[in-house]
Amino acid sequence: LVVKAFTEEQEALVVKSWNAMKDSAPELGLKCFFRAVEIIPTAQKMFSFLRDSDVPPEKNLKLTAHASNVFSIICESAVNLRKAGKVTVKSSNLKHLGEVHFKHGAIDEHFEVVRFAFLETIRDAVPEMWSAEMKEAWKEAYDHLAAAIKEQMKPPTPLP
Repeated sequence: LVVKAFTEEQEALVVKSWNAMKDSAPELGLKCFFRAVEIIPTAQKMFSFLRDSDVPPEKNLKLTAHASNVFSIICESAVNLRKAGKVTVKSSNLKHLGEVHFKHGAIDEHFEVVRFAFLETIRDAVPEMWSAEMKEAWKEAYDHLAAAIKEQMKPPTPLP
């Protein structure tokens, strides 16, 4: 995965579209999640709150919260990427995200499918803004976050 520098122009496209989508993060997060598991149905088994539940996924409150949180983490990380000069996540930390993804068996294909679903979700959410440049900006920001998480994908550090 080659990650390039994030430009001021890319930042402006990401910020503008995120501001338009922010209030719809829960719905967009679910849409992104359902698109990803439509492509890789077995990925649904990675989530205990789905595996151990009789509630249909579209009515599962834990899934709604998780999907909204993941969508927001990706978007907020993108918005802050250039300013921070590195990947940052507010509601968690990269070490924890890496450990969780490691524990649940996330592989490169999962990251690629989520990126595809994420980009489709944004395209559908802001069609009047969508362009090849915007797609590239969001793709680049997502790739920075994915690379940072993958770098941390190790077993949890045991407590002393």
